[in-house]
Amino acid sequence: MKSVLYLGCPSSERADTEKVLASANVAVVWADNVSYALNELRRHDMPVLLDLSRGAGALQVAREIRTERASTLMFAVVDARRPDLTTEAVLAGVADVFARPLGGRRVANAIDRELAYESRRTALGGNGSSHDDDLYSHSVAMRDVMAVITRAAAMRAGVLIRGEEGTGRQIVARAIHLAQNGNGGGGSFVALNCAAHDAEELDVELFGATARMPSHGNGDQLSRGLERVSRTSRLFESLGGTLYLQNVADAPTRVQARLARLLRDREAVLAETGDAINFDIRPMAGVDSGFDGAVQEGRVRDDLFRRLSVIRIDMPPLRNRREDIPALANYFLREICAALRVPPKTLSRPALSLIAALPWRGNAVELRTLLETVVTGSQGGRGIALEDLLEHVRLDGGSVVFSNGGTLKQARARFEREYISAMLEQHHGRISEAAKTLGIQRTNLYRKMRSLRVNLDRRR
Repeated sequence: MKSVLYLGCPSSERADTEKVLASANVAVVWADNVSYALNELRRHDMPVLLDLSRGAGALQVAREIRTERASTLMFAVVDARRPDLTTEAVLAGVADVFARPLGGRRVANAIDRELAYESRRTALGGNGSSHDDDLYSHSVAMRDVMAVITRAAAMRAGVLIRGEEGTGRQIVARAIHLAQNGNGGGGSFVALNCAAHDAEELDVELFGATARMPSHGNGDQLSRGLERVSRTSRLFESLGGTLYLQNVADAPTRVQARLARLLRDREAVLAETGDAINFDIRPMAGVDSGFDGAVQEGRVRDDLFRRLSVIRIDMPPLRNRREDIPALANYFLREICAALRVPPKTLSRPALSLIAALPWRGNAVELRTLLETVVTGSQGGRGIALEDLLEHVRLDGGSVVFSNGGTLKQARARFEREYISAMLEQHHGRISEAAKTLGIQRTNLYRKMRSLRVNLDRRR
């Protein structure tokens, strides 16, 4: 069992927190002040969970611990109502940020990941394993998703997860599967992209090769209309677990009919023996916004759609959950540095502010790709500055800043206008908070808004 030192947890929450962490094999050492915490860390080095529920003053504690114990792993626990503290915690050097209520497995995963970074950087050709099931849920939008995940994990019904590419549809499916089956318990999580195979290949992938029924088999099963499934099929592999389908609208009608029949009957004939077996699988599907149109056009069978969509989850795009971006960017950055076996890098405050304000039409995939590009092209050093990012992005989502031409003065004005507008949108029109992020006085921000013709009303 691994141990963590939890500094600043409200006493009313300790019993529940200890129970949640213990379920993930994490023991807690409680601390109420930094002096006690440092004494404990001198005796036994362990990761630190720093509770920021008391406000930004707790970040000074993080800096004190970092000053005396540079190698100690630190994590922050934040309240969803204070998304600004997520950015401050990342800038203070915490490795990861967790939202309330705390998830034990999420904490355990993060600790394992961080402890493995050094060995992953030095191991010959090894990138290690990534915990893709981590979900960043500091935003209100993702908190709603987490609530549905909790409800879905208590059931075995089909789940339809709708969202843009890169919004984490498969991560949510895995989270539901793991919450229901536990680590290593239950059946497997099997993902299949229906668009990656032609009709015959997809049929074989799902149901297996159509072997001849053994002479001693029970031929009555076929007359009952049960589907035949081989031990080599993806369906058999997902028995007792989860089958996650991508691009299900691209599956041929015949395959959809067979799948719907199997989900209806919950029984199948095992091709190798001819025996009927119970077929308990949980179906999930990841779809985009065009899926509703495919259903209306009849490209998705009604009986299959009904079984896949008992529970529906809408994934918010990254641009609608900006509170999650600083911690997510920090997570990606550490993963990328470990994979490339380079020293960990950090984002400067202006760089982090820019990342939080970009439109991210490609969602988390685009964010990770940008950071990979920046780290790969960096010339050393531990920091990533604003100018490092500006070589690769522009605020309207293109690939290069200021590609529209114009004089340097015009380019600077265009950048300032778009950057200030993005900051105001991020802070929901709150001038004081936007000015603090921009590093200027409130009066100066008002003056710039007037000169650049930035309209506050459309930012609300």
